[in-house]
Amino acid sequence: MKVLRNLLDKMKPTFSHGGKLGFLHSTFDAFETFIFVPDTVTKRGAHIRDSIDLKRTMTVVIVALMPALLFGMYNVGYQHNLAFGLEKSFWDTFFFGFLKVLPLIIVSYVVGLGIEFIAAQIRGHEVNEGYLVTGMLIPLIMPVDVPLWILALSVAFAVIVGKEVFGGTGMNIWNPALLSRAFVFFAYPSQISGDKIWIEGLTNGAGVVDGFSGATPMAIAKAGGITSMTGYPGFGDMFFGFIPGSIGETSTLAIMIGAAILIFTGIASWKVIVSVVAGGVSIGLLCNAFAPNPDSYLALPFYNHLVMGGFAFGAVFMATDPVTCAQTEKGKWIYGFLIGAMAIIIRVFNPGYPEGMMLSILLLNTFAPLIDYNVVQSNIKRRLKRASVKTKEA
Repeated sequence: MKVLRNLLDKMKPTFSHGGKLGFLHSTFDAFETFIFVPDTVTKRGAHIRDSIDLKRTMTVVIVALMPALLFGMYNVGYQHNLAFGLEKSFWDTFFFGFLKVLPLIIVSYVVGLGIEFIAAQIRGHEVNEGYLVTGMLIPLIMPVDVPLWILALSVAFAVIVGKEVFGGTGMNIWNPALLSRAFVFFAYPSQISGDKIWIEGLTNGAGVVDGFSGATPMAIAKAGGITSMTGYPGFGDMFFGFIPGSIGETSTLAIMIGAAILIFTGIASWKVIVSVVAGGVSIGLLCNAFAPNPDSYLALPFYNHLVMGGFAFGAVFMATDPVTCAQTEKGKWIYGFLIGAMAIIIRVFNPGYPEGMMLSILLLNTFAPLIDYNVVQSNIKRRLKRASVKTKEA
């Protein structure tokens, strides 16, 4: 590392302002600060000194995403083996999924970081580390068969429209990863309907099978009677993640491990996660109570909603985004509860869309500032009223 440090120090004057390649200062600075901790310190004034900077925050979130990512890779291979009755070793199964998921991650980072670097160069700003997490989130919420060119378009849309037009990292009002998914859903609905997930085909004696679509649990529940569902997985399979679905959203257990990491390190708000679950459970129980018959989708046990689709992943990694969620403590409870409630309402009452987490989070991203505003105004009115009472008593 010392050799690398010396090399960067020799190159730095060339890329500094006034140097031959000074116009690439932002790009050089991004690479330098990615490899080494910045050596800039505050010299005057009062500042809060904390070891937690944006880079460390993003790194912790990436670590928290690893269980979902690794299991997602394994599950891609597992679903392939299950569909065709193959018996493969653990590592063969994982490596199959790894080769399918890796191109999505590469495209996400190449396109997204490329746009971030270009935007930083144009503005003359530093390259923020915010996309390190977004670049991993986007592949995890996509089906493994999404065409790479569609993924590239969705990433470009998310970064340009979702971030850069608002001023970059920390200025966006919607979660960029969810914007990319929304782009694919509305522009190319057949690629991410939420009903079916493509499973890789194989060559056999009859020829080459390109692949087929395996129905997700939500699609099965939506299509048939609850009491006579065939092919519907058990709660255990859905909790552990051995079901068709988007890459990082199938295993609730892996997502819970990530949640524990985020909460323990203080990166994510446990209040948002708990309130999302509370909102989902509340509406789920109401649906169960007022289900017209045992075969109605309203009769689906409320706890199944928590392990189906993107509910758990959205609650842990999307709803807790510190930029787009509510900032006040009371606002976090309201924000999270409404996300969970809206997600189940959309699932149950929208016949054309079995998933609901994406739309509910984007909707509450929009209203998060309004929630915070009303919480603050309510607190001001309460304090003014208390002060007025004390003045009259005096």
